Amino acid sequence: MVTINDIASKLGVSKSTVSKGLNNATDISAEMRKKILETAVELGYNSKRLMNREKKLCIIIENMDYHTPNQFGYDIILGFRQMAEPDGWTVEVVPIDKDFQREIPYGVFMMQNGYLGAFILGFSLIDPWMTEFRTSKIPAILYDNYIGSNPRIASVGCDSQEGFDHAVKHLLDLGHRKIGLISGPLESYILKARYNAYINALSKYNLDINEDYIGLGYYVADSTREHVQRMYNLGVTAIICSHDIRAVSAITECMNRGLRIPEDLSIIGFDDLPLAASTEPPLTTVRQDRPALGKAGYYAMSCLLNDLPIGSIMLRAPLIVRSSTGTARKFF
Repeated sequence: MVTINDIASKLGVSKSTVSKGLNNATDISAEMRKKILETAVELGYNSKRLMNREKKLCIIIENMDYHTPNQFGYDIILGFRQMAEPDGWTVEVVPIDKDFQREIPYGVFMMQNGYLGAFILGFSLIDPWMTEFRTSKIPAILYDNYIGSNPRIASVGCDSQEGFDHAVKHLLDLGHRKIGLISGPLESYILKARYNAYINALSKYNLDINEDYIGLGYYVADSTREHVQRMYNLGVTAIICSHDIRAVSAITECMNRGLRIPEDLSIIGFDDLPLAASTEPPLTTVRQDRPALGKAGYYAMSCLLNDLPIGSIMLRAPLIVRSSTGTARKFF
């Protein structure tokens, strides 16, 4: 186990200086404190030893709405707090961006603020801290991301494969054989997972895998505008979207083009956002239980903090059938 002596030896300073740096004393320079924290992270100093006074966790969030009820991030944070705070933890929500990550390493940020672990929401594969998570000694729980081979990092999410299996089977029972996918670019772990789940589900049910039935795009409105009519012209009778927002955009695009839902095209989303039940027609979608995801995040965190090196927790992914799916259109 790394000690204060090890950090002091590495830096060539006294133990008392290291202790001051680790405990936020005001009588050492900011530069020295930064060196001490960076060295502590580098050597793998146990951050639990900094937490004699207060039990603190943080939820680090990027690219996700969370300020008001029913927003996706709000419900996840609520679920986490419902589990953590009765256990005596203080939970702080910290919004950040990529520039912040470039300025300060994850481990240093955690030690500076006395956090024992972090629940990470909204990160993509290109976030700077994702590289640090491969070797970090400070626990982190990743939502919709995955880092292998580090026992201090775990993941929580919804089972994309189960969700797409339900969606494809539902469409198959309605007579659909040409099923498309509209998604964002495959630059995130979860979009790759849902793309693979789509491919696997088609294969499982012996349906043709056709690249022309797949549409990827950065911008939601632009991608649905480009791909909905094209897929319809190719004979696609149903489209699964990687998120509800894209599915709602697809419904809007169909309305603008005079295509009826579900008579001409069936549409399925993923998430079951509150708006899904109030679209016209109401959206069939795969549900993510957002408060349960937050609770699973805390459960995973408690495992890591008690030296139980779990990997992933995947919640069930039920299909919520509404009116945006129906019998496949006939061709004559």
